[in-house]
Amino acid sequence: MMRIISRQITWPALGLALLTSLAVIVVAQTQSDPSADLRGVIRLRVRVGLGEGTKAKGLSRKRFFLIKGSLEDNKTLIQSIEQQALLSRDCYYRGLGVSEALIRWLKESDCESVYCREVEAKDIEGADAVREFKDAVDAGEKNFGSRELARKWLTVNLSDQIRDGFYKRRQEELQAFTKQAEQLSKVKVMSVMTDLNGTGYFTDLEPGTYVISNIVPTEIAGNDAALWNCEVKVKAGDLATEKPFLISNPGNKDPRDVKNIKCRSVDKPLPACPAPNK
Repeated sequence: MMRIISRQITWPALGLALLTSLAVIVVAQTQSDPSADLRGVIRLRVRVGLGEGTKAKGLSRKRFFLIKGSLEDNKTLIQSIEQQALLSRDCYYRGLGVSEALIRWLKESDCESVYCREVEAKDIEGADAVREFKDAVDAGEKNFGSRELARKWLTVNLSDQIRDGFYKRRQEELQAFTKQAEQLSKVKVMSVMTDLNGTGYFTDLEPGTYVISNIVPTEIAGNDAALWNCEVKVKAGDLATEKPFLISNPGNKDPRDVKNIKCRSVDKPLPACPAPNK
């Protein structure tokens, strides 16, 4: 009887001991596995100085791309990016003959399409009304039977060109350049959009050299556009907790940033809008 009880206790205990040993071995192998530390992270920070003064701010809601290879490896791509013809948002919409009120509305929140933010009641009524929005609501009210409902659905009564034509044009340009980049490097181009503080993360990266670029120049102040093509090296085990890769523009004189800026943009004036056809 004593032997049976002893066996009943011993076998479960032995099984538990084996499982514990296996767990320890797995953990030890994981901790010692070099492949676990072969990836890296780029913590991108974009801050720009605008106008007079030395106070810079984060560049929010802007997309940046990570291209495999050095600037030299991507020389032909970079040349194509630098030589591209740039059409500003204002010139695009002025070419459509839209109202100045619509151009101001887009500029207020740096919008590339009318989907950027909600069209409020003040945007369709009163002195600050946008003609295109008011006309769209007037047309929608006849169909929906409610002016408030027509305001919420006003985009269906805007032409494709006004609604998101500029945004789609930018996307076509970006797709053409990213395709060229992928053909050169044989590696998929990654992208990230900066948050409200101008921060974005490229994660799970193989060690090596990369180029961070916005590809299509970004309108940042007045009549200027900034183009970034910045080389960065990723080492095995680089973590997001380390110092960010700070990029900026020539106008950033903020003492908090100056010593830490890794790359500055090339800023060019936006081309003048062509005269409208009469």
